[in-house]
Amino acid sequence: MTKLNNPVLMATIGAAQGLRGEVRVKSYTDDPIALGSYGNLHSEDGRVFEILEIREAKNMVVVRFRGINDRTSAEALNGLELFIERDNLPDEDLDEDEFFYADLEGLEAVDAEGKSYGAVTGVFDFGAGDLLELKGPGRRPVLIPFTEWSVLEIDLEAGKLLVDPVAAGLLDDKDDGLGKSFPTGRK
Repeated sequence: MTKLNNPVLMATIGAAQGLRGEVRVKSYTDDPIALGSYGNLHSEDGRVFEILEIREAKNMVVVRFRGINDRTSAEALNGLELFIERDNLPDEDLDEDEFFYADLEGLEAVDAEGKSYGAVTGVFDFGAGDLLELKGPGRRPVLIPFTEWSVLEIDLEAGKLLVDPVAAGLLDDKDDGLGKSFPTGRK
């Protein structure tokens, strides 16, 4: 049983597929089949999963793991999240403006004057684009869009994100006319 120091979520196991112990897996890799090239996968409870076979299916992959040989064993894995150690991800394959979500977590969000808006505690995609969750001491979590307009710069070495607080929705733009009342000419 291995416990990871810096786990990165790679996949979530879904329903059983057939009778031989195969499972449907939602892969979070760019190329779903590449899930098999990262080595053994680990669950939060310390179990290790070795991929024996992997093939593409509609919107997912079908995987057979070592030791999972029947439908009952496969059904018991439904909903299990699988991780790898962050060090196993290939940094050299990233473009300059690409990041692993795991690398963004913990970065402090600051504006140009150095005011902190909290640290990134999560990265989410609900279908309309990526969102960063920021949480500061004594503050409720807030979601900001992860766009080039709201996140201006990412400095992994300094542990900071430079944000535009207006574009990120953290502050109101005082000059945009929102919230002001204008005469309508009616009485």
